[in-house]
Amino acid sequence: MFKTVFILIFCIISFDVLKAQDNPANALNMDGGTTLNVLYRNDQSGKIYANTRGFGFLYRRGKHITAKTRSYYEIDFQSLKHPKEVKISGSAVDKKRFIYGKINQVFLIRGAVGMQNVLYAKADNKAVEVRYSYSIGPTLAFAKPYYVQVYRAQNNTGGQISPDVVKFDSESFTQDSVVGRGSFSDGLAETKIYPGASAKFNLSFEYAPYTNLIRAIETGISLDYFPKALPIMARNPKENLIVTFHVGFVFGSKWY
Repeated sequence: MFKTVFILIFCIISFDVLKAQDNPANALNMDGGTTLNVLYRNDQSGKIYANTRGFGFLYRRGKHITAKTRSYYEIDFQSLKHPKEVKISGSAVDKKRFIYGKINQVFLIRGAVGMQNVLYAKADNKAVEVRYSYSIGPTLAFAKPYYVQVYRAQNNTGGQISPDVVKFDSESFTQDSVVGRGSFSDGLAETKIYPGASAKFNLSFEYAPYTNLIRAIETGISLDYFPKALPIMARNPKENLIVTFHVGFVFGSKWY
């Protein structure tokens, strides 16, 4: 389910951004993106990023307020891992690697509104423009129970011991008793939602050769707070505040 949603949203965002770039009436405009003193009031972009706890993608839609200031809204989807996760090769037939101690597989969906300001403007089309931005908004964490394959003393009709797919339980299973992970669909119906809030601060370096395009490297810090603590790993504290550092590639277009 989550993988399907991830791929679907990514395809829609990519198509929307690329369509705007290829539309002569919007993206190219009359100056062909070669004039620095032209103000494009609208823009949209996508961002693929990795952070210290996972990876994700983002869609952003912005509008200029002044020549150096713009407001925007964004939505992004991200996986969330625990710092102590270690993948172990399983001995089950399908050889699926598993993470011993993981109790929930977590994904985040964030929505936010923010402001972006220019620190150093481009002197020419080959220069780099430096910007900073900040945003705040709601976030939802989807925690799906982590299922693993374990052997039990039960034989099937063929006389072979077959693994059972069960929810991970640190009190019942040792590392040696787990032989692989379950499929992604196992436990979907048991997914719990943890509402929270997020805030971000970004620093971006815009290097597009044309002023009507967006090509940038963006880095920054994100803070996610959940009133109800989020459980990810067994025998580790549940987390209310999650701080991550990210870096990503931003691509998009601008128009009048």
